Amino acid sequence: MSWGESQVWLQGDSNAKYYQDLLEDARTKPARDSKRKKIIKPNEMPWELSPHGILKHMVNESMNTRLETLDVYMQIIPPGSRSGRHRHLAEEALYILEGEGYDIHVDCDVEITDTYHWIPQKESKRFDWQEGDVVYIPPNTIHQHFNASKDKPARLISATNRIYKHSGLNDLEQLENAPEYTPNTQLDAKRVDEMIRKAIQVAARS
Repeated sequence: MSWGESQVWLQGDSNAKYYQDLLEDARTKPARDSKRKKIIKPNEMPWELSPHGILKHMVNESMNTRLETLDVYMQIIPPGSRSGRHRHLAEEALYILEGEGYDIHVDCDVEITDTYHWIPQKESKRFDWQEGDVVYIPPNTIHQHFNASKDKPARLISATNRIYKHSGLNDLEQLENAPEYTPNTQLDAKRVDEMIRKAIQVAARS
């Protein structure tokens, strides 16, 4: 061959069929999608007692649903309690189903090179919310949700875009755990109800 780099690019003897696999994936996707859920029943939505609090997952990529880009969960905050405090690069929208309370947000100055560099600003901002409101959380904002009621739970619907994660930008950091969090705890409706009742009793004594 006439060009000198041939001795370099001609090296190697491994084979792969990545493009063929991509074609096959595109061909079979409609059939696979037809078997994925368009309706998710309440008993199919898993509970989780997470570092961020009590969650009931409504849509998640692990749940075999048709939704390609969003993860959605309902969060239950017992009376007088709060969520965990965390920060993530993906923006988030919260719909307040029930209750009243407030968010504390801290904006961050961010630089993204090979790694993330973020510095929390000194100012904390409070945003009060009630049933029917939508709360917007900008990208990379430290935030935490507080239930202002001592006798009623707050329920929030959270929606985030999972495209950030699949783009290599899954920058999620837990900075404080929710008070209810206990590792490896199994939840069901009865256990959640017990946690809410206990929180009401504690709040009434305070």
